[in-house]
Amino acid sequence: MAARIALEEVRVPFEARPVSFARRETREPWFLAINPAGKVPVLVVDGRALTEVAGILWYLAKRYPESKLLEVDEAWAVSWMSFLASTVHPARKSGAAASRAAWQLAEERLGGAEWALGRYSIVDIHLFRLFWRYSGASGPDRVAYPGLSNHYLRMLNREAVRRTLAAESAIGYELPP
Repeated sequence: MAARIALEEVRVPFEARPVSFARRETREPWFLAINPAGKVPVLVVDGRALTEVAGILWYLAKRYPESKLLEVDEAWAVSWMSFLASTVHPARKSGAAASRAAWQLAEERLGGAEWALGRYSIVDIHLFRLFWRYSGASGPDRVAYPGLSNHYLRMLNREAVRRTLAAESAIGYELPP
């Protein structure tokens, strides 16, 4: 979803190819030929597979600077993206307490700011996607994290996010409430 939001933000034509985890399509030979690790997302650029959310978001921001998705200090962007990938994302596998602690760190790091780096960037896309995906029954309680919740609501107002959610919903991706 994060890669698709970024593609919508940069406004370039792309062909989305949804895969089903339930049908184990990421384990099928045609998908493994694209990404032998069997993971999503994958962005095929000039016949080569670019993988990992942070890498794809970084590529799109740098390739399309007119999108202004990385008009910030890049070291802070790398720091946030690394934090999201190495601390927030895997915390859910360590249980509810670890997940809450990671989200509390993200809440503190955001510090009530409108955007993670002071202006909208690829970090906000990544943060939104994680908060969106894991909020609900087993994820972060939106009330407990007011800064993240406000960020989430701001992101829902972005046209690229609305287009992405509509496309994801149309293919049957289960969206959180």
